[in-house]
Amino acid sequence: MRLSDWQLAFEQHLLSESSMANSGFAATLLGGPTLDVDTGLAIYHNAYVARLQEVLRHDFGAIWYWLGDDEFALLTDAYVRRYPSAHYSLRWLGERFPTFLVEHLVAAQSAPLAELARLEWAFTLAFDAPQGEPLSLNDMAQLAPEDWPGLQVTLAPSVQQVLCHFNSVAIWRASKDESDFPDSQALELAQICLVWRHQNVCHYRSLEPAEACALAGMVTTGWRFSELCAALAVTTGEGAPLQAVTWLKQWIQDGLLERRAP
Repeated sequence: MRLSDWQLAFEQHLLSESSMANSGFAATLLGGPTLDVDTGLAIYHNAYVARLQEVLRHDFGAIWYWLGDDEFALLTDAYVRRYPSAHYSLRWLGERFPTFLVEHLVAAQSAPLAELARLEWAFTLAFDAPQGEPLSLNDMAQLAPEDWPGLQVTLAPSVQQVLCHFNSVAIWRASKDESDFPDSQALELAQICLVWRHQNVCHYRSLEPAEACALAGMVTTGWRFSELCAALAVTTGEGAPLQAVTWLKQWIQDGLLERRAP
């Protein structure tokens, strides 16, 4: 058996549902005085899956907290069989977990769980994202008055946006605090939750609809600051410039924004 064929056979053993090895593959190995081939291969098989499940418990701790050990183990075992690790780094193992939940569970179960998984994965993405060049209040203090109307911004690389239809943020917070777990409930109005990294710490907060629309106008539609003020004037009247500056200051203090290139 060529080395590449043997490696492929070993991989197939690790990824199979059964810990019992193929007899042809097992015949290529020699057991020891205290450990026979079948037992050794079963240990490798079970340890491989256990290591992957350990990674998923770390990345999706709130779902583990919600489901408990047994249900989470069954779910993650099915996941690693459906979506085997395909990257040299285990950091990407959970990338398709939210999608798997939608595929694997009925809609009533999958919707809140998949949303919570997307929220937890957003923290992973935010933590590992490039630093970028977030605007600072000092940058804004040096901005010439004539440049304010045309100011355009975009989101810093670490900023993730999760649309929440359920109380996923409260469930995630309860898991971190190890406090009483709230029942999963649908929100009256869906909310955008921002997750980002600032000064090497991950942060999060939910946006009220008006602020979410204003931020989307700036970073998605590409509004200039003058256009933000004009849009707010429709709802806030003379207070539009103050509201625009207040939000812009908050976004910059949080480290959410970069200057958009001309």
